[in-house]
Amino acid sequence: MALAHDLYGTPASRLDSFVAQWLQPSRKWKEEVLEVVRTVEQYLRQEFFYWERGLDQEVRVLKVVKVGSFGNGTVLRGTTDVELVVFLSCFHSFQEEAKQHQAILRLLRKKVCCCQDLVDLGLSDLSVAQGVPDALIFTIQAGETEEPINVTIIPAYGVLGPSVPNSKPPPEIYVSLIKAYGYPGNFSPSFSELQRNFIKHRPTKLKSFLRLVKHWYQQYVKAKCPRANLPPPYALELLAIYAWEMGTEEEESFSLAEGLTTVMELLQDAELICIYWTKYYTLQHPVIEGAVRKQLKKERPIILDPADPTHNVAEGYRWDIMAQRACQCLKQDCCYDTNDTPVPAWNVKRARDIQLTVEQWGHSDLILRMNPYESIKKLKEKIRRSRGYAGLQRLSFQEPGGERQLLSSHCSLAYYGIFSDTHICLLDTVSPEIQVFVKNPDGRSHAYATHPYHLILGLKQKIEDRQGLPSKQQQLEFRGQVLQNWFNFSCYGIQDSDTIILSKKKEEALFPSS
Repeated sequence: MALAHDLYGTPASRLDSFVAQWLQPSRKWKEEVLEVVRTVEQYLRQEFFYWERGLDQEVRVLKVVKVGSFGNGTVLRGTTDVELVVFLSCFHSFQEEAKQHQAILRLLRKKVCCCQDLVDLGLSDLSVAQGVPDALIFTIQAGETEEPINVTIIPAYGVLGPSVPNSKPPPEIYVSLIKAYGYPGNFSPSFSELQRNFIKHRPTKLKSFLRLVKHWYQQYVKAKCPRANLPPPYALELLAIYAWEMGTEEEESFSLAEGLTTVMELLQDAELICIYWTKYYTLQHPVIEGAVRKQLKKERPIILDPADPTHNVAEGYRWDIMAQRACQCLKQDCCYDTNDTPVPAWNVKRARDIQLTVEQWGHSDLILRMNPYESIKKLKEKIRRSRGYAGLQRLSFQEPGGERQLLSSHCSLAYYGIFSDTHICLLDTVSPEIQVFVKNPDGRSHAYATHPYHLILGLKQKIEDRQGLPSKQQQLEFRGQVLQNWFNFSCYGIQDSDTIILSKKKEEALFPSS
């Protein structure tokens, strides 16, 4: 017979009571832990560091923030790990934080070691732990129970200022983060309040769902594979939130069993997962858009931190182990109803639908919704139904600073790393016409339909009509060779989808130099 707190032995219909009885922490226990944590917070807020070795200025603690499960309201009963982010006055930029991070950790270790209040609480195991980023860790005892509490302290740059509303910060903050070129995740603590708020203000039922998923992770994954490089709980929390958002349209009343089944099925398809949010940063800014698009082209799974667009919290972990354990979970009682029928999962796609703006010279833009895992062939069918084209559709797209690419009907948008709203260029051709790309001096490309035996001058006239640059001022080159007006494309070996370089001719001097 299964133990009372054994998730796998709990029927799907009783998961709500399972969470309430075994996972929800008691108020008394939580207060005992938080009382000890307040002692740490109070000490840090009162402490001043004057002209210590390795620092050239006074250091003050500006703010201490509880993060992780204790901060966002999803702590599990019996959890004794507490994370604190300490914002310091000596950091005025991400670069300064990176430069002084180790010196500050050594200083914090020295100060904590001398704190009598913490010594009285049984301070032990004080050390600097390597991680992303490095942090100070130690153990103290909880009040009456004397249960050991593991405290992690992370110094950070307070880029968001003294107060943090639950809305988008100025885009300049994220631009400075992107330009700091830090190791992914090293500067995430600066956005810890946004990370906390992203979960903290969610419905109570969703927090119960997050507790259930984290309990499964701790008991049936981490406990079974303690030495494996498993993803952090935060990645699993974000995956569960995405499943809830897409599967229930953010309903506050939903089935925990259906949610659990959905997360397990998503974990089995981890190599397809590509998730991001734009709650705190906007893709309308070119620098932020470029950074996010770069992230979305990396190997999946991709779960971008909603508060830090430079950090894929899913990168580099053993998701294959997660998939194996998820497969086992789906066979247990918690994923079966009273009729021994598997609990249905929500209809959740592995990536969000995106908006495609189809541009065609001489026509108004066509706006379509597509999922990145749908084929280019299906996209062409949608265009054909909307516009009634009978010719051969040539679709291409170009990222800022990149080459224009022709989209193959046999591939999906995901194959080209297209997971965000994108502009697609359409060229409707009739055989034996070919498509050529003309790359402007600014790096952008345009597609043109032409015949292999048409003259180069004809293409220049099309460029003049579309872009306004007179044909006499145009210089076209292909593979280093300047194209002459009265030759055709076949003379230069130009084939379908080749790229031709456009530049503006230099003005000739009125008088030859002597």
